[in-house]
Amino acid sequence: MGVKYLDRRTILKAATIGPGIAATSGAGSALAAPAVVTTPPEVHWRLQSSFPAQIDTIRGGTEAIVRTVGVLTGGRFQIEIGEPGDFVPAEETFDAVQAGKLQAQQTCSYYYIDRDPAFAFGSSMPFGLNARMQNAWIGEGGGQHLLDSFYDHYDMVSFVAGNTGVQMGGWFRKEIRSLPEIAGLKMRIAGLGGTVLERLGVQTQAMRIETTYAALERGTIDAAEWGGPSEDEKLGFYRVAPYYYYPGWWDGGPAIHLLVNKTAFEALPESFKLALKASAAQSSQTMLARYDVRNNQAIRSLLDKGVQLRPFPTDLMQAAYKASFELYDELAASHPHFKTIYGPWKAFRDQIYQSFRVAEYAFDSFGFAQQAKGL
Repeated sequence: MGVKYLDRRTILKAATIGPGIAATSGAGSALAAPAVVTTPPEVHWRLQSSFPAQIDTIRGGTEAIVRTVGVLTGGRFQIEIGEPGDFVPAEETFDAVQAGKLQAQQTCSYYYIDRDPAFAFGSSMPFGLNARMQNAWIGEGGGQHLLDSFYDHYDMVSFVAGNTGVQMGGWFRKEIRSLPEIAGLKMRIAGLGGTVLERLGVQTQAMRIETTYAALERGTIDAAEWGGPSEDEKLGFYRVAPYYYYPGWWDGGPAIHLLVNKTAFEALPESFKLALKASAAQSSQTMLARYDVRNNQAIRSLLDKGVQLRPFPTDLMQAAYKASFELYDELAASHPHFKTIYGPWKAFRDQIYQSFRVAEYAFDSFGFAQQAKGL
């Protein structure tokens, strides 16, 4: 069955003539005033991503946002995407958005913990929330309100625009069998996970992903974490570091964000604001599903290539867990923004861990065990 589309002139004609006909049929002598149609402005934004195009699942999410916003606004709201460094030097992106030189950035907020450790909450905290929990906390559990209040200090607003799901623990040039073996290890890692590992004796570096492979190949670093199997395989880490560890306990459900200049956002027509919010929400759902499918395929491919899959040693996990919450207490005592968010975040985490353990964990654990037996 075909669908008949009305062009803009037809719609405007109906909006203008329709009320007039109704008015003349009632009073006979009075004509209704013609409807006033306000044409939305044309808006052009520039958005610089923290991720190169080869990280295509994340970048694909932002490209989808741009397309959807364009369609929903009839092409009047256009967003131009830049690679890291295209519009401003990569390390200046946050400042450019804050100052209004750029309107938006796609990033993980925990890249900015050196400014304030509270930036970690928007993306991921060691031993924090998985992807569903993170979406629940931000979307319905009060997290967005806390983040909005925090970002007010930077003249920004934030929108969740994706999630990778729980990540892997990274690539290691040698096998790690116990906690003492990580002492002196040099590792590329971002966020508060790096701070925790430093307390366990690791020397950490927050280098850009474009330079990580070469550093790992030369032995400048001994280990590197990035994401999950699908993108790790493309980056080729398995060629120079055969041991692939799990889980990425610092990245249980890291959200990808759009950080948007608040002044620019508030200047948008309401329909444009809604288009941006809806497009980001759609991207968030699609990105996680895409990662689940691609990682499912890539982990098998990596094993076929000889990758040695390893769980982190139990004593390392226990030490990291203890060190994480000691760190949080220290940060809450010394950083007021962190303290403001940490209390409600921790309460939400503890409660949702309890509820997930009842049905979710029982369902998953039993089913996984049966499947592993070949049943």
